[in-house]
Order: sequence, then C-alpha cells, then structure tokens
Amino acid sequence: MHDNQSGDPHDEVVRLEELIEDLAAKIESCRKLILVSRIAVAGGSLVLTGMLFGVIRFGPAIMAAAVAALLGGIAVWGSNSSTAQQAAKELASAESDRSALIEEMDLGDVTPLRAFSARSQNGTTA
Repeated sequence: MHDNQSGDPHDEVVRLEELIEDLAAKIESCRKLILVSRIAVAGGSLVLTGMLFGVIRFGPAIMAAAVAALLGGIAVWGSNSSTAQQAAKELASAESDRSALIEEMDLGDVTPLRAFSARSQNGTTA
C-alpha cells in the first residue's frame, strides 16, 4: 500500500480511484494501438505475399511501405503489449490497495428511516 502524507484514508481512496481511471485509459489506448498494429502487420504481410505470387505488381516503393508496415506493426504491437501488461498489474495493485483502505475505514451501516420504511411496506413512495 502507498503511504499517504495527509493521513486521511478518504483522500488516499480518491487518489487511488484517479490512478485506476488513468490506468484504465492507458490500457484502452494500448489496446487500440495493438489493434492498429495488427492491421499494419496483416496488411504488410498481405502485400508482400501478393508481390511474391505476382498478384501485386512489384514496385520498390510498395515493397518498402509493406516492409515498413510489417516491421513497424510488430514493434508497436510488442511495445504496447508490454505496456498494457504493466498497466494491468499496476491497476490490480491499485484496486487491491483501494479495497483494503475501504475495508479499514469505519463505515457504518445505512439503515432506512422508520417513516420511510413504513411507507415502503404500505406500498406508498416518498
């Protein structure tokens, strides 16, 4: 668990919730980039295969673009996969810390008011 300087567990929970939101956004961004990189790898591979079998006419610029898409896609895919895995570990840790802090707080049970409870049983609403 992270040390908090203020000593207020409520502030620490708020900080952890902000961290959790940031990490979730980071993971979602990585997933989008992974999808784009997979498309680049597939596209580059298809173009190179098409050139190999004569379906696509050979051209140095087309071949260079296909190789760049293939290699760039592999690099982006790997980089974002490891970043997403690290962020997922941090997210799990932050969620665990938040849950532990919430359990440590002395939160009272919420009981309904008697008048509200009686109206609810009679079928009327407030």
